[in-house]
Amino acid sequence: MRTHRVLLPELAAGRTTVTGAEAHHLRDVLRVRKGSSIEAFDGRGLEASGRVVTAGPQGVEIELDAPVRGTAEAAIELTLAVALLKGDKLAEVVRKGTELGVVRFRPYVARRADAVSLAPTKLVRLRRVAEEAAKQSRRSLVPEVVDPVALGELTFDGRALVACPDAESTLRVALTGGPPERLTLVTGPEGGLADDEVAALRARGARPIRLGARILRAETAPVVLAAAVLVPDAL
Repeated sequence: MRTHRVLLPELAAGRTTVTGAEAHHLRDVLRVRKGSSIEAFDGRGLEASGRVVTAGPQGVEIELDAPVRGTAEAAIELTLAVALLKGDKLAEVVRKGTELGVVRFRPYVARRADAVSLAPTKLVRLRRVAEEAAKQSRRSLVPEVVDPVALGELTFDGRALVACPDAESTLRVALTGGPPERLTLVTGPEGGLADDEVAALRARGARPIRLGARILRAETAPVVLAAAVLVPDAL
């Protein structure tokens, strides 16, 4: 029997009623019925198995077992700091990064960025994309998508590496001995970061790295870096 996932901000053993958009999705899209298997998660690392009790116009009543810590999260707390990108490119970075295990996205404005701001509605959509991707990939944590800042105001979570095509060091060399528990990966816009922007990041402790001989698109580089760090033994 297929298990349906639902995001509930508050998890507790016992019965609870799911309402709103989550109830609509369960009842009208997935068409759950009495006895359907449910897996609820709170977006902060906990999850609980359960089953549907009733599904009606007022909501979907479910009964949950005791919440436990999810097992699908990576051991590395990885943050992606990504320059603002035009169109849906940033949404794709958030979607794929979430599937890989990224815990936080920090958009920022760079000199060569295609966009210089992020509309509130787009920020809401990016957060919704993170929720949907976390649900699909069976994660118990929904990554944080923070408000965009200027490059000079960008903060690092743990050690920081910045992608730079002409850097002397590679990712492999930078992570010799294994990745740290907390790591921030910084990637630039189309056209890359300016030399003085890289220098400013380096002065604040970020180490430049290159990804290889090929130049990757601005929406590809963060995903490749995240995959290299979070699933190095996938093959």
